[in-house]
Amino acid sequence: MTDAATEPDKITGPTPDNALRAADKADSGPVLAADGRPLKQSLNRALRAQKIRALALIAPLLLFVLVSFIAPIGDMLFRSVENQIVEDTMPRTVQVISRWDPATDETPDEMVYQAAYFDLFFSAEARRHTRLGQRLNYESTGMSSMFRSIGRDLDEFGEPYQDAIEASDPRWEEAGFWYDLMSGEGANDLLESRRDSYMRLMGQSQRTVFGDVTCGIGSVFGNPCDIALEDVPLEFSLSNDITEFLPLTAEAYSDFTVFTVLDEGDVVAEEEPWEAVYTALGIDLKAKSQAEIQAYNGTGADALQAAYTALAEVEDISFRDQFIDADPDWGIQQPWQVLQTYSAAYTPGYFLNAVDMQKSPQGWELRPENQRIYGLLFQRTLFMSLVITFSCILLGYPIAYLLSNLPARKANLLMILVLLPFWTSLLVRTSAWKVMLQQQGVINDVLVWLGLVVDDGRLVMINNQFGTIVAMTHILLPFMILPMYSVMSTIPQSYVRAAKSLGATNWTTFWRVYFPQSVPGIGAGSILVFILSIGYYITPEIVGGTSGIFISNRIAYHISSSLNWGLAAALGTILLIVVLALYWAYDRIVGIDNVKLGG
Repeated sequence: MTDAATEPDKITGPTPDNALRAADKADSGPVLAADGRPLKQSLNRALRAQKIRALALIAPLLLFVLVSFIAPIGDMLFRSVENQIVEDTMPRTVQVISRWDPATDETPDEMVYQAAYFDLFFSAEARRHTRLGQRLNYESTGMSSMFRSIGRDLDEFGEPYQDAIEASDPRWEEAGFWYDLMSGEGANDLLESRRDSYMRLMGQSQRTVFGDVTCGIGSVFGNPCDIALEDVPLEFSLSNDITEFLPLTAEAYSDFTVFTVLDEGDVVAEEEPWEAVYTALGIDLKAKSQAEIQAYNGTGADALQAAYTALAEVEDISFRDQFIDADPDWGIQQPWQVLQTYSAAYTPGYFLNAVDMQKSPQGWELRPENQRIYGLLFQRTLFMSLVITFSCILLGYPIAYLLSNLPARKANLLMILVLLPFWTSLLVRTSAWKVMLQQQGVINDVLVWLGLVVDDGRLVMINNQFGTIVAMTHILLPFMILPMYSVMSTIPQSYVRAAKSLGATNWTTFWRVYFPQSVPGIGAGSILVFILSIGYYITPEIVGGTSGIFISNRIAYHISSSLNWGLAAALGTILLIVVLALYWAYDRIVGIDNVKLGG
């Protein structure tokens, strides 16, 4: 048997010396786990598995927050600056009008009117020109009607050219002849660029990963996505020779081809071209000399020669005069200034409108005084939300105090009365206040019966700020009471008894001992009530009239009625920034850590 005192190195059991020797040996290599892997690697692997399991548990909540909260806010921020509709609807005009200087006190030149004609013809065929008119109408009243009227008259602009061309050779009325004339090889880049323009006009961009995922999800529920437009074959190849010889005609015929295939699903070779294609051909031929026409020997050379001869007797079309005949307002600078000012893909115009400013060629400027409404609405919203918050504090604090100090039986009965409004529809509660506050309502009848108010001098308590404050205070009062009660119920009564035993009066005890401990509940209730009230729109809409509505009512109007989603998004973004700024100020002054819901 080994003697531990004389031969300690020969002991094989678990002794301190053996543990130290094992540790010294471990320093020469990594510590291993039971499965033979390095201990650090096994530990990281176990922690990674735990993190994955934890993430899987909260993934549904994260997805819900992303879809219902983060994505709408991101979409709102994007819509508040997005303005691609102008460039997508009138790309040629946007490019040409950028060279126009409004300071010359003259309308744009003929090239701008010509570009506007071809852009509007294409968008009118796609039934998208009125959307642009509606967008620009937000910046200048009357633009919507201008675009509607011009869309009805575009077919007649090139009528002299079309009549002359068709009279020169009967083949010009045949769809197959046009197809043979324009088809060939080498100019498909132009055709593809016009396809891209059509897709942007129709609001269908190139497919993305997100779009593919959406299509996959839709197919699971039996609603698969249609074939993407960029995958639809046009079954037509544009001739490089005709593109070089007749560039405007090639572009107009490309528009016709793309629309015929992608929108109508027809065969290009069987459809007669648009009036705009004849107009483009007339412009191209009139720009040629006799020598250039005679030098061309491609397909349809004789027909082009005949058309050139016939067009020589036709007076040049003035697109400017045609626009003015359709609507005299096209002959002044103002609509073109608006089009030029808002031609960028992204614009601060919505935000400027939201703060009663506007964008002009001279820069940013305030709107006329009689058009400044949003600044007033923001001020009113903040003021009334603060008044409602303080009203809820004044009314809710005594109730919360009673709830926390009454015996349990009485406190439970009072709590049921506090929660009772939650069991009644918001619309019913608001409508009830409308009945009570009107001049022939219950409150006025009681005041007249008591002799406090004469019958012909009844109080006006509805359709104004007073009615909004009263109704919203009643609706939001429980949201103030519950946080304050949850905090007050945790305040030890021994503090109050100790203060009184030391000689403090009831007021001193309340103000110096009880009230400071209830401040976190007031803070929590105030934040909750203020944020709810600043975004309310149902109650102000019913009882507020014209002087008691909030900025949220205007946002709802632009979303549901005027469909000015850009301005609604800008107003919502500003409201969000104001709330965050006030939250930051509250945190700096009071400290968000002092806000409690009990405990």
